[in-house]
Amino acid sequence: MRLLLVLIVLPSLLQSLKISPLIEKISDHKDFKKLLRTRNNVLALYSKSGPAAERQLKLLSDVAQDVKGRATISWIDCGDAEGRKLCKKMKVDPSSKTSGIELLHYKDGSFHTEYNRPGTYKSLVAFLKDPEGAPLWEENPEAKDVVHIDTEKDFRKLLKKEERPLLMMFYAPWCGVCKRVMPAFQQAATEVKGTYVLAGMNVHPPEFDRLKEEYNVKGYPTILYFENGKFRFTFENVGATANNIVEWLKDPQPPKAEAPEVPWAEQDSAVYHLTDADFDQFVKDHPSVLIMFHAPWCGHCKKMKPDYEKAAETLHSANDAGVLAAVDGTAHRALTERFRISGFPTVKYFENGEEKYTLPHLRTEQKIVEWMHNPEAPPPPEPAWDEKPSSVLHLLGEDFREILKKKKHALVMFYAPWCPHCKSSIADFTTAAETFKEDRKIAYAAVDCTKEKNQDLCKQEGVEGFPTFNYYNYGKLSEKYNGERGESGFVGFIKSLRERDQIKLGKKKEEL
Repeated sequence: MRLLLVLIVLPSLLQSLKISPLIEKISDHKDFKKLLRTRNNVLALYSKSGPAAERQLKLLSDVAQDVKGRATISWIDCGDAEGRKLCKKMKVDPSSKTSGIELLHYKDGSFHTEYNRPGTYKSLVAFLKDPEGAPLWEENPEAKDVVHIDTEKDFRKLLKKEERPLLMMFYAPWCGVCKRVMPAFQQAATEVKGTYVLAGMNVHPPEFDRLKEEYNVKGYPTILYFENGKFRFTFENVGATANNIVEWLKDPQPPKAEAPEVPWAEQDSAVYHLTDADFDQFVKDHPSVLIMFHAPWCGHCKKMKPDYEKAAETLHSANDAGVLAAVDGTAHRALTERFRISGFPTVKYFENGEEKYTLPHLRTEQKIVEWMHNPEAPPPPEPAWDEKPSSVLHLLGEDFREILKKKKHALVMFYAPWCPHCKSSIADFTTAAETFKEDRKIAYAAVDCTKEKNQDLCKQEGVEGFPTFNYYNYGKLSEKYNGERGESGFVGFIKSLRERDQIKLGKKKEEL
Protein backbone atom coordinates (compact mmCIF):
# COMPACT_ATOMS: atom_id res chain seq x y z
CA MET A 1 0.00 0.00 0.00
CA ARG A 2 2.85 2.36 0.92
CA LEU A 3 4.66 1.58 -2.36
CA LEU A 4 1.44 2.19 -4.31
CA LEU A 5 1.09 5.57 -2.62
CA VAL A 6 4.65 6.53 -3.62
CA LEU A 7 3.99 5.49 -7.22
CA ILE A 8 0.88 7.66 -7.29
CA VAL A 9 2.37 10.68 -5.53
CA LEU A 10 5.84 10.77 -7.20
CA PRO A 11 4.78 11.59 -10.80
CA SER A 12 2.43 14.35 -9.61
CA LEU A 13 5.21 15.72 -7.36
CA LEU A 14 7.72 15.75 -10.22
CA GLN A 15 5.20 17.47 -12.45
CA SER A 16 4.35 20.08 -9.82
CA LEU A 17 8.04 20.81 -9.25
CA LYS A 18 8.48 21.42 -13.02
CA ILE A 19 11.83 19.65 -13.08
CA SER A 20 13.79 19.80 -16.32
CA PRO A 21 14.14 16.41 -18.05
CA LEU A 22 17.87 17.20 -18.05
CA ILE A 23 17.95 16.61 -14.27
CA GLU A 24 18.30 12.90 -13.58
CA LYS A 25 16.22 11.64 -10.64
CA ILE A 26 18.18 8.82 -9.00
CA SER A 27 16.97 6.43 -6.28
CA ASP A 28 18.98 3.27 -6.81
CA HIS A 29 22.60 2.98 -5.67
CA LYS A 30 23.61 0.99 -8.78
CA ASP A 31 22.09 3.61 -11.07
CA PHE A 32 24.01 6.33 -9.25
CA LYS A 33 27.30 4.41 -9.51
CA LYS A 34 26.65 3.92 -13.23
CA LEU A 35 26.00 7.64 -13.59
CA LEU A 36 29.33 8.46 -11.95
CA ARG A 37 31.12 5.93 -14.18
CA THR A 38 29.67 7.33 -17.39
CA ARG A 39 29.74 11.07 -16.61
CA ASN A 40 32.85 12.94 -15.54
CA ASN A 41 31.18 16.11 -14.24
CA VAL A 42 28.18 15.51 -11.95
CA LEU A 43 26.46 17.81 -9.46
CA ALA A 44 24.19 15.86 -7.09
CA LEU A 45 21.39 17.52 -5.13
CA TYR A 46 20.51 15.56 -1.99
CA SER A 47 17.32 16.67 -0.22
CA LYS A 48 15.58 15.56 2.98
CA SER A 49 12.27 15.61 1.06
CA GLY A 50 10.69 16.59 -2.25
CA PRO A 51 9.30 19.93 -1.01
CA ALA A 52 12.68 20.83 0.51
CA ALA A 53 14.25 20.55 -2.96
CA GLU A 54 11.56 22.47 -4.83
CA ARG A 55 13.21 25.90 -4.92
CA GLN A 56 16.66 24.50 -5.72
CA LEU A 57 15.31 22.23 -8.48
CA LYS A 58 13.70 25.16 -10.28
CA LEU A 59 17.04 26.96 -10.31
CA LEU A 60 18.99 23.84 -11.30
CA SER A 61 16.57 23.21 -14.19
CA ASP A 62 17.72 26.48 -15.75
CA VAL A 63 21.35 25.69 -14.96
CA ALA A 64 21.05 22.23 -16.55
CA GLN A 65 19.95 23.79 -19.84
CA ASP A 66 23.01 26.06 -19.93
CA VAL A 67 25.54 23.28 -19.13
CA LYS A 68 23.91 20.69 -21.37
CA GLY A 69 26.54 18.36 -22.82
CA ARG A 70 29.19 19.52 -20.37
CA ALA A 71 27.80 18.58 -16.96
CA THR A 72 25.07 16.42 -15.44
CA ILE A 73 22.76 17.38 -12.57
CA SER A 74 21.08 14.64 -10.53
CA TRP A 75 18.60 14.66 -7.66
CA ILE A 76 18.42 12.18 -4.80
CA ASP A 77 15.40 12.50 -2.50
CA CYS A 78 16.56 11.12 0.84
CA GLY A 79 12.99 11.28 2.12
CA ASP A 80 11.61 8.38 0.08
CA ALA A 81 12.35 4.75 0.89
CA GLU A 82 14.75 3.98 -1.96
CA GLY A 83 16.43 7.36 -1.81
CA ARG A 84 17.02 6.96 1.92
CA LYS A 85 19.04 3.78 1.27
CA LEU A 86 21.12 5.53 -1.37
CA CYS A 87 21.81 8.52 0.91
CA LYS A 88 22.85 6.17 3.69
CA LYS A 89 25.29 4.34 1.41
CA MET A 90 26.71 7.64 0.19
CA LYS A 91 26.91 8.84 3.85
CA VAL A 92 24.92 11.99 3.09
CA ASP A 93 22.36 13.43 5.51
CA PRO A 94 20.72 16.61 4.15
CA SER A 95 18.36 16.70 7.14
CA SER A 96 21.33 17.89 9.21
CA LYS A 97 21.45 21.05 7.10
CA THR A 98 19.25 24.03 7.93
CA SER A 99 18.16 24.22 4.28
CA GLY A 100 17.39 20.51 4.11
CA ILE A 101 19.55 20.13 1.00
CA GLU A 102 23.17 19.36 0.17
CA LEU A 103 25.03 19.86 -3.12
CA LEU A 104 27.99 17.58 -3.81
CA HIS A 105 30.15 17.48 -6.91
CA TYR A 106 31.67 14.33 -8.45
CA LYS A 107 34.49 14.43 -10.98
CA ASP A 108 35.82 11.52 -13.05
CA GLY A 109 33.79 8.97 -11.07
CA SER A 110 34.61 10.05 -7.53
CA PHE A 111 33.71 12.73 -4.99
CA HIS A 112 35.35 16.05 -5.78
CA THR A 113 34.00 18.73 -3.46
CA GLU A 114 30.99 20.10 -1.63
CA TYR A 115 29.50 23.03 -3.54
CA ASN A 116 29.94 25.98 -1.19
CA ARG A 117 29.85 28.88 -3.62
CA PRO A 118 26.78 31.20 -3.85
CA GLY A 119 23.61 29.40 -4.87
CA THR A 120 22.99 31.68 -7.83
CA TYR A 121 22.39 30.74 -11.44
CA LYS A 122 25.55 32.53 -12.58
CA SER A 123 27.82 30.93 -9.97
CA LEU A 124 26.42 27.43 -10.51
CA VAL A 125 26.88 27.66 -14.29
CA ALA A 126 30.42 29.00 -13.91
CA PHE A 127 31.28 26.21 -11.47
CA LEU A 128 29.93 23.41 -13.67
CA LYS A 129 31.68 24.75 -16.74
CA ASP A 130 34.97 24.79 -14.84
CA PRO A 131 34.74 22.96 -11.48
CA GLU A 132 38.36 23.68 -10.66
CA GLY A 133 38.33 27.28 -11.88
CA ALA A 134 38.56 30.40 -9.77
CA PRO A 135 35.33 31.83 -8.30
CA LEU A 136 33.65 34.75 -10.03
CA TRP A 137 34.77 38.20 -8.93
CA GLU A 138 31.39 38.98 -7.36
CA GLU A 139 31.73 35.89 -5.15
CA ASN A 140 34.60 37.54 -3.29
CA PRO A 141 33.15 39.10 -0.08
CA GLU A 142 35.76 41.86 -0.29
CA ALA A 143 34.28 42.91 -3.65
CA LYS A 144 30.81 43.51 -2.20
CA ASP A 145 31.03 47.26 -2.86
CA VAL A 146 31.92 46.81 -6.54
CA VAL A 147 28.81 46.96 -8.73
CA HIS A 148 28.93 43.81 -10.86
CA ILE A 149 27.30 44.18 -14.28
CA ASP A 150 26.26 41.14 -16.33
CA THR A 151 24.63 42.50 -19.50
CA GLU A 152 24.93 45.42 -21.88
CA LYS A 153 21.36 46.36 -20.98
CA ASP A 154 22.31 46.62 -17.29
CA PHE A 155 25.37 48.69 -18.23
CA ARG A 156 23.26 51.17 -20.25
CA LYS A 157 20.76 51.33 -17.40
CA LEU A 158 23.53 52.12 -14.91
CA LEU A 159 24.84 54.95 -17.09
CA LYS A 160 21.36 56.40 -17.44
CA LYS A 161 20.35 56.40 -13.77
CA GLU A 162 23.68 56.92 -11.95
CA GLU A 163 24.36 60.53 -11.01
CA ARG A 164 27.59 59.85 -9.14
CA PRO A 165 30.93 59.63 -10.99
CA LEU A 166 31.50 56.08 -12.24
CA LEU A 167 34.72 54.13 -12.74
CA MET A 168 34.03 51.04 -14.86
CA MET A 169 36.49 48.16 -15.27
CA PHE A 170 36.02 46.04 -18.40
CA TYR A 171 37.88 42.77 -17.75
CA ALA A 172 38.26 39.11 -18.72
CA PRO A 173 38.24 36.37 -16.04
CA TRP A 174 41.47 34.77 -17.32
CA CYS A 175 43.40 38.08 -17.46
CA GLY A 176 46.37 38.06 -15.06
CA VAL A 177 46.71 41.85 -14.98
CA CYS A 178 42.99 42.14 -14.12
CA LYS A 179 43.45 39.79 -11.17
CA ARG A 180 46.31 41.93 -9.87
CA VAL A 181 44.23 45.12 -10.21
CA MET A 182 41.05 43.76 -8.59
CA PRO A 183 42.14 43.91 -4.88
CA ALA A 184 43.04 47.62 -5.13
CA PHE A 185 39.90 48.35 -7.17
CA GLN A 186 37.55 46.66 -4.68
CA GLN A 187 39.29 48.29 -1.68
CA ALA A 188 38.88 51.68 -3.35
CA ALA A 189 35.19 50.87 -3.99
CA THR A 190 34.68 50.39 -0.25
CA GLU A 191 36.54 53.58 0.67
CA VAL A 192 34.52 55.81 -1.69
CA LYS A 193 31.18 54.07 -1.26
CA GLY A 194 28.33 56.57 -1.43
CA THR A 195 30.37 59.22 -3.23
CA TYR A 196 31.62 57.35 -6.30
CA VAL A 197 30.62 54.09 -7.99
CA LEU A 198 33.19 51.49 -9.00
CA ALA A 199 31.83 48.76 -11.27
CA GLY A 200 33.14 45.69 -13.07
CA MET A 201 32.01 43.81 -16.14
CA ASN A 202 33.35 40.72 -17.89
CA VAL A 203 33.19 41.77 -21.56
CA HIS A 204 35.26 38.92 -23.00
CA PRO A 205 32.28 36.92 -24.43
CA PRO A 206 31.49 37.69 -28.10
CA GLU A 207 28.08 39.21 -27.28
CA PHE A 208 29.97 42.28 -26.02
CA ASP A 209 31.86 42.90 -29.28
CA ARG A 210 29.75 45.94 -30.12
CA LEU A 211 30.34 47.43 -26.66
CA LYS A 212 34.10 46.83 -26.91
CA GLU A 213 34.19 48.51 -30.28
CA GLU A 214 32.21 51.49 -28.97
CA TYR A 215 34.65 52.07 -26.10
CA ASN A 216 37.79 51.01 -27.97
CA VAL A 217 38.56 48.07 -25.67
CA LYS A 218 41.77 46.63 -27.14
CA GLY A 219 42.98 44.77 -24.05
CA TYR A 220 42.17 43.92 -20.44
CA PRO A 221 41.62 45.57 -18.12
CA THR A 222 40.25 48.74 -19.71
CA ILE A 223 39.11 51.17 -17.00
CA LEU A 224 36.83 54.02 -18.07
CA TYR A 225 35.67 57.11 -16.16
CA PHE A 226 32.09 58.46 -16.60
CA GLU A 227 30.33 61.56 -15.32
CA ASN A 228 26.53 61.92 -15.63
CA GLY A 229 26.49 58.86 -17.86
CA LYS A 230 28.99 60.35 -20.32
CA PHE A 231 32.40 58.86 -20.99
CA ARG A 232 35.16 61.29 -20.09
CA PHE A 233 38.47 59.46 -20.41
CA THR A 234 40.42 56.29 -19.64
CA PHE A 235 42.10 55.58 -16.31
CA GLU A 236 45.44 54.12 -17.42
CA ASN A 237 47.30 53.50 -14.13
CA VAL A 238 46.54 49.77 -13.90
CA GLY A 239 49.31 49.37 -11.34
CA ALA A 240 47.62 51.82 -8.96
CA THR A 241 47.01 51.14 -5.28
CA ALA A 242 43.60 51.70 -3.68
CA ASN A 243 44.86 55.03 -2.36
CA ASN A 244 46.02 56.06 -5.87
CA ILE A 245 42.55 55.33 -7.25
CA VAL A 246 40.80 57.23 -4.46
CA GLU A 247 43.05 60.28 -4.85
CA TRP A 248 42.63 60.23 -8.65
CA LEU A 249 38.83 60.18 -8.30
CA LYS A 250 39.00 63.37 -6.22
CA ASP A 251 40.60 65.17 -9.18
CA PRO A 252 40.22 62.99 -12.29
CA GLN A 253 42.55 63.93 -15.14
CA PRO A 254 42.88 62.58 -18.68
CA PRO A 255 45.99 60.52 -19.45
CA LYS A 256 49.05 62.59 -20.22
CA ALA A 257 49.95 62.60 -23.88
CA GLU A 258 53.07 60.55 -24.41
CA ALA A 259 55.96 62.09 -26.25
CA PRO A 260 56.15 60.60 -29.74
CA GLU A 261 58.64 57.77 -29.93
CA VAL A 262 61.76 58.57 -31.92
CA PRO A 263 62.08 56.06 -34.77
CA TRP A 264 64.91 53.59 -34.23
CA ALA A 265 66.59 54.67 -37.45
CA GLU A 266 66.90 58.22 -36.10
CA GLN A 267 68.48 57.20 -32.81
CA ASP A 268 72.22 57.27 -32.24
CA SER A 269 73.46 53.66 -32.22
CA ALA A 270 76.02 51.26 -33.70
CA VAL A 271 73.28 49.52 -35.71
CA TYR A 272 73.16 50.44 -39.41
CA HIS A 273 69.62 51.12 -40.67
CA LEU A 274 69.12 50.03 -44.25
CA THR A 275 66.55 50.97 -46.88
CA ASP A 276 65.33 49.57 -50.20
CA ALA A 277 67.79 51.93 -51.94
CA ASP A 278 71.05 51.19 -50.10
CA PHE A 279 70.57 47.55 -48.96
CA ASP A 280 72.35 45.74 -51.82
CA GLN A 281 75.38 48.03 -51.82
CA PHE A 282 75.75 47.74 -48.04
CA VAL A 283 75.83 43.91 -47.97
CA LYS A 284 78.36 43.96 -50.84
CA ASP A 285 80.62 46.37 -48.95
CA HIS A 286 80.45 44.38 -45.70
CA PRO A 287 81.39 40.69 -46.00
CA SER A 288 79.72 39.67 -42.71
CA VAL A 289 76.34 41.26 -41.85
CA LEU A 290 73.58 40.26 -39.43
CA ILE A 291 70.28 41.99 -40.28
CA MET A 292 67.21 42.28 -38.08
CA PHE A 293 63.93 42.83 -39.96
CA HIS A 294 61.59 44.55 -37.50
CA ALA A 295 58.35 46.52 -37.18
CA PRO A 296 57.79 49.60 -34.97
CA TRP A 297 54.70 48.02 -33.32
CA CYS A 298 56.30 44.61 -32.67
CA GLY A 299 56.65 43.87 -28.93
CA HIS A 300 59.24 41.11 -29.43
CA CYS A 301 61.31 43.50 -31.55
CA LYS A 302 61.25 46.15 -28.80
CA LYS A 303 62.30 43.55 -26.27
CA MET A 304 65.21 42.40 -28.43
CA LYS A 305 66.37 45.90 -29.48
CA PRO A 306 68.53 46.76 -26.37
CA ASP A 307 70.48 43.49 -26.67
CA TYR A 308 70.89 43.99 -30.40
CA GLU A 309 72.30 47.50 -29.88
CA LYS A 310 74.71 46.33 -27.16
CA ALA A 311 75.91 43.51 -29.41
CA ALA A 312 76.44 46.03 -32.25
CA GLU A 313 78.58 48.22 -29.97
CA THR A 314 80.65 45.22 -28.83
CA LEU A 315 81.28 44.10 -32.41
CA HIS A 316 82.05 47.66 -33.48
CA SER A 317 84.75 47.84 -30.78
CA ALA A 318 86.19 44.46 -31.82
CA ASN A 319 86.26 45.59 -35.48
CA ASP A 320 86.85 42.04 -36.72
CA ALA A 321 83.57 40.11 -36.54
CA GLY A 322 81.13 41.80 -38.89
CA VAL A 323 78.42 44.39 -38.36
CA LEU A 324 74.76 44.51 -37.29
CA ALA A 325 72.07 46.22 -39.36
CA ALA A 326 68.30 46.62 -39.23
CA VAL A 327 65.45 47.04 -41.71
CA ASP A 328 62.02 48.45 -40.88
CA GLY A 329 59.92 45.86 -42.69
CA THR A 330 56.82 48.07 -42.67
CA ALA A 331 58.61 50.95 -44.41
CA HIS A 332 60.66 48.93 -46.90
CA ARG A 333 58.14 46.47 -48.31
CA ALA A 334 60.26 45.53 -51.33
CA LEU A 335 62.89 43.98 -49.03
CA THR A 336 60.23 42.30 -46.90
CA GLU A 337 58.71 40.62 -49.96
CA ARG A 338 62.07 39.81 -51.53
CA PHE A 339 63.30 37.92 -48.46
CA ARG A 340 59.87 36.40 -47.69
CA ILE A 341 59.61 37.97 -44.23
CA SER A 342 56.43 36.58 -42.61
CA GLY A 343 56.93 37.76 -39.03
CA PHE A 344 58.95 40.10 -36.84
CA PRO A 345 61.65 40.06 -35.72
CA THR A 346 63.37 37.96 -38.40
CA VAL A 347 67.16 37.77 -38.22
CA LYS A 348 69.16 36.90 -41.36
CA TYR A 349 72.89 36.56 -41.96
CA PHE A 350 74.55 37.75 -45.19
CA GLU A 351 78.04 36.75 -46.28
CA ASN A 352 79.80 38.43 -49.21
CA GLY A 353 76.55 39.97 -50.39
CA GLU A 354 74.50 36.76 -50.33
CA GLU A 355 71.84 35.59 -47.88
CA LYS A 356 73.16 32.55 -46.04
CA TYR A 357 71.17 31.78 -42.85
CA THR A 358 67.98 32.66 -40.97
CA LEU A 359 68.72 32.66 -37.25
CA PRO A 360 65.61 32.57 -35.01
CA HIS A 361 67.64 31.57 -31.94
CA LEU A 362 69.75 34.77 -31.81
CA ARG A 363 67.96 37.09 -29.38
CA THR A 364 70.45 38.09 -26.63
CA GLU A 365 73.65 40.13 -26.75
CA GLN A 366 75.83 37.20 -25.69
CA LYS A 367 74.46 34.78 -28.27
CA ILE A 368 74.69 37.35 -31.07
CA VAL A 369 78.31 38.27 -30.29
CA GLU A 370 79.39 34.64 -29.87
CA TRP A 371 77.74 33.59 -33.12
CA MET A 372 79.21 36.49 -35.12
CA HIS A 373 82.71 35.46 -33.99
CA ASN A 374 82.04 31.96 -35.28
CA PRO A 375 79.23 31.96 -37.90
CA GLU A 376 77.86 28.50 -38.49
CA ALA A 377 74.65 26.93 -39.73
CA PRO A 378 71.84 27.13 -37.15
CA PRO A 379 70.21 23.97 -35.79
CA PRO A 380 67.42 22.72 -38.10
CA PRO A 381 64.09 24.35 -37.24
CA GLU A 382 61.58 22.24 -35.39
CA PRO A 383 58.77 21.17 -37.75
CA ALA A 384 55.56 23.16 -37.46
CA TRP A 385 52.65 21.40 -35.74
CA ASP A 386 50.84 20.81 -39.02
CA GLU A 387 54.00 19.22 -40.46
CA LYS A 388 54.22 16.56 -37.74
CA PRO A 389 52.32 13.27 -38.16
CA SER A 390 49.39 13.08 -35.72
CA SER A 391 45.67 12.35 -35.50
CA VAL A 392 44.86 16.09 -35.37
CA LEU A 393 43.17 17.40 -38.52
CA HIS A 394 44.80 20.66 -39.66
CA LEU A 395 42.13 22.60 -41.52
CA LEU A 396 42.15 25.49 -43.99
CA GLY A 397 39.35 27.95 -44.64
CA GLU A 398 38.02 26.34 -47.78
CA ASP A 399 37.73 22.79 -46.39
CA PHE A 400 36.82 23.62 -42.76
CA ARG A 401 33.05 23.27 -42.96
CA GLU A 402 32.99 20.35 -45.42
CA ILE A 403 35.24 18.18 -43.26
CA LEU A 404 33.47 18.98 -39.98
CA LYS A 405 30.04 18.23 -41.49
CA LYS A 406 31.07 14.57 -41.47
CA LYS A 407 32.02 14.59 -37.77
CA LYS A 408 29.44 14.19 -35.03
CA HIS A 409 31.78 15.59 -32.38
CA ALA A 410 34.67 17.89 -33.26
CA LEU A 411 36.80 19.91 -30.85
CA VAL A 412 38.70 22.59 -32.79
CA MET A 413 41.71 24.52 -31.48
CA PHE A 414 42.23 27.92 -33.10
CA TYR A 415 45.84 28.94 -32.51
CA ALA A 416 48.87 31.00 -33.50
CA PRO A 417 52.29 29.32 -33.76
CA TRP A 418 53.93 32.07 -31.68
CA CYS A 419 51.41 31.85 -28.82
CA PRO A 420 52.97 30.37 -25.62
CA HIS A 421 49.59 29.17 -24.25
CA CYS A 422 48.96 27.39 -27.55
CA LYS A 423 52.36 25.70 -27.42
CA SER A 424 51.68 24.40 -23.91
CA SER A 425 48.35 22.86 -25.05
CA ILE A 426 49.55 21.21 -28.28
CA ALA A 427 51.03 18.03 -26.75
CA ASP A 428 47.92 17.26 -24.66
CA PHE A 429 45.56 18.09 -27.53
CA THR A 430 47.53 15.80 -29.85
CA THR A 431 47.50 12.96 -27.30
CA ALA A 432 43.74 13.40 -26.84
CA ALA A 433 43.28 13.06 -30.61
CA GLU A 434 45.14 9.74 -30.50
CA THR A 435 42.61 8.42 -27.96
CA PHE A 436 39.77 8.64 -30.48
CA LYS A 437 41.66 8.09 -33.73
CA GLU A 438 39.67 4.91 -34.52
CA ASP A 439 36.31 6.70 -34.27
CA ARG A 440 35.49 8.28 -37.63
CA LYS A 441 32.72 10.41 -36.13
CA ILE A 442 35.07 12.17 -33.69
CA ALA A 443 37.72 14.72 -34.63
CA TYR A 444 40.25 16.90 -32.91
CA ALA A 445 41.12 19.64 -35.38
CA ALA A 446 43.35 22.71 -35.46
CA VAL A 447 43.28 25.99 -37.38
CA ASP A 448 46.36 28.21 -37.68
CA CYS A 449 44.81 31.69 -37.61
CA THR A 450 48.02 33.34 -38.84
CA LYS A 451 47.64 31.74 -42.27
CA GLU A 452 46.06 34.07 -44.80
CA LYS A 453 43.49 31.47 -45.88
CA ASN A 454 42.27 31.13 -42.27
CA GLN A 455 42.08 34.76 -41.14
CA ASP A 456 38.49 35.36 -42.26
CA LEU A 457 37.47 31.97 -40.89
CA CYS A 458 38.87 32.74 -37.43
CA LYS A 459 36.98 36.05 -37.28
CA GLN A 460 33.81 34.32 -38.43
CA GLU A 461 34.14 31.68 -35.69
CA GLY A 462 34.48 34.30 -32.94
CA VAL A 463 38.20 33.88 -32.23
CA GLU A 464 39.40 36.80 -30.10
CA GLY A 465 42.47 35.29 -28.47
CA PHE A 466 44.68 32.24 -28.61
CA PRO A 467 44.07 29.45 -28.08
CA THR A 468 40.28 29.36 -28.59
CA PHE A 469 38.53 25.97 -28.43
CA ASN A 470 35.17 25.50 -30.18
CA TYR A 471 32.98 22.39 -30.15
CA TYR A 472 31.13 21.54 -33.40
CA ASN A 473 28.32 19.07 -33.99
CA TYR A 474 28.18 18.04 -37.66
CA GLY A 475 29.84 21.30 -38.67
CA LYS A 476 27.68 23.59 -36.55
CA LEU A 477 29.23 25.56 -33.71
CA SER A 478 27.58 24.21 -30.56
CA GLU A 479 29.55 25.85 -27.75
CA LYS A 480 32.88 27.26 -26.59
CA TYR A 481 35.08 24.86 -24.66
CA ASN A 482 36.30 26.50 -21.45
CA GLY A 483 37.38 23.38 -19.59
CA GLU A 484 40.79 22.17 -18.49
CA ARG A 485 43.45 22.60 -21.18
CA GLY A 486 45.13 19.29 -20.50
CA GLU A 487 44.77 15.76 -21.85
CA SER A 488 42.20 14.75 -19.21
CA GLY A 489 40.05 17.81 -19.98
CA PHE A 490 40.16 17.33 -23.77
CA VAL A 491 39.48 13.59 -23.51
CA GLY A 492 36.85 13.89 -20.77
CA PHE A 493 34.84 16.44 -22.74
CA ILE A 494 34.47 14.18 -25.80
CA LYS A 495 33.92 11.09 -23.61
CA SER A 496 31.01 12.78 -21.88
CA LEU A 497 29.44 13.56 -25.27
CA ARG A 498 29.92 10.03 -26.55
CA GLU A 499 28.56 8.50 -23.35
CA ARG A 500 25.53 10.76 -23.57
CA ASP A 501 24.95 9.45 -27.11
CA GLN A 502 25.14 5.85 -25.86
CA ILE A 503 22.62 6.53 -23.10
CA LYS A 504 20.22 8.13 -25.60
CA LEU A 505 20.63 5.14 -27.92
CA GLY A 506 19.93 2.77 -25.03
CA LYS A 507 16.77 4.65 -24.12
CA LYS A 508 15.56 4.54 -27.75
CA LYS A 509 16.12 0.76 -27.83
CA GLU A 510 14.15 0.37 -24.58
CA GLU A 511 11.31 2.43 -26.05
CA LEU A 512 11.27 0.22 -29.14
